[in-house]
Amino acid sequence: MQASQQTKKPYFRNSRNCPLSEPDSPPIDYKNVKLLQKYISERGKMIPSRITSVSAKKQRELAVAVKRARFLGLLPYLQR
Repeated sequence: MQASQQTKKPYFRNSRNCPLSEPDSPPIDYKNVKLLQKYISERGKMIPSRITSVSAKKQRELAVAVKRARFLGLLPYLQR
């Protein structure tokens, strides 16, 4: 065997829990702008769930809440 093959570690993903699925987490609501801003970048784009470790179901709920908040003017569509 070569030295490079011996030092390679198998790729595995760390399992992280969804911060919005816990029992004491706040509900996802378009009026809760403080919560929604945690999942939006400084440019106004939504941060992907692979970075924030939010589950797929909660990520969809977040997307709907962000879109509603943007439509009502609570959140900006983009920031320059």
